[in-house]
Amino acid sequence: MTLPIMTDTGPVMEFSGVSKIYPLASGNVTALLDISLQVLPGEFIAIMGPSGSGKSTLLNMMGCLDVPSKGEVYIRGRSIRSLSDDQQTTLRRDELGFIFQQFNLIPLLNALENVRYPLILKNGMTASRERCQEVLAAVGLVPTLWYHRPTQLSGGQQQRVAIARALVNDPAILLCDEPTGNLDTKTGQAIMALLEQLCHDEGKTIIMVTHDPRTAEYADRVIQIEDGRIREEV
Repeated sequence: MTLPIMTDTGPVMEFSGVSKIYPLASGNVTALLDISLQVLPGEFIAIMGPSGSGKSTLLNMMGCLDVPSKGEVYIRGRSIRSLSDDQQTTLRRDELGFIFQQFNLIPLLNALENVRYPLILKNGMTASRERCQEVLAAVGLVPTLWYHRPTQLSGGQQQRVAIARALVNDPAILLCDEPTGNLDTKTGQAIMALLEQLCHDEGKTIIMVTHDPRTAEYADRVIQIEDGRIREEV
């Protein structure tokens, strides 16, 4: 299903008076309260806050995985509330790339096949292997590792595959959930340098949830969230 025409100017993402309330038997839980923010093209943003502060809910809405109880979320000019389920799926596939702390690679597929999978979902079995090889090379995974399964790769190598998978459909926005959380310090620094390069050299917009102040230093802007509210922007 086709998406509504998007705008090419202005923020790539905007929250306008967004609240999220989860009704529970024990009482309503407010995960986000009156959040308003804009994300500009090519920004590298870190979101920080204590456990339970609303970071995951915020990232889920940015990833079109949840909708507000109140307010509007716009991604590249489109209100996610106005999109059908099929349109939201297409938006996630074509405009958003996801990078996770746990890598979330498919264990039965090798590195190249993991990267090719989202391309097949978009283009069918004619999906270009050359495109997959191109992004694997771009993230620094050597060709001798392209046919290894995830269990045969180190944590840093798995994360490079995960980044390549997120890039293969050329999304405008990368959403990263603790991308260095399972990596040692040296490997984490290498992954962050790669993300920084994608942002500054290739114009990707990156939004990253992290608990690590050293990781947040790579961002252009840090948003502190607490009790579902934005407390500070640096």
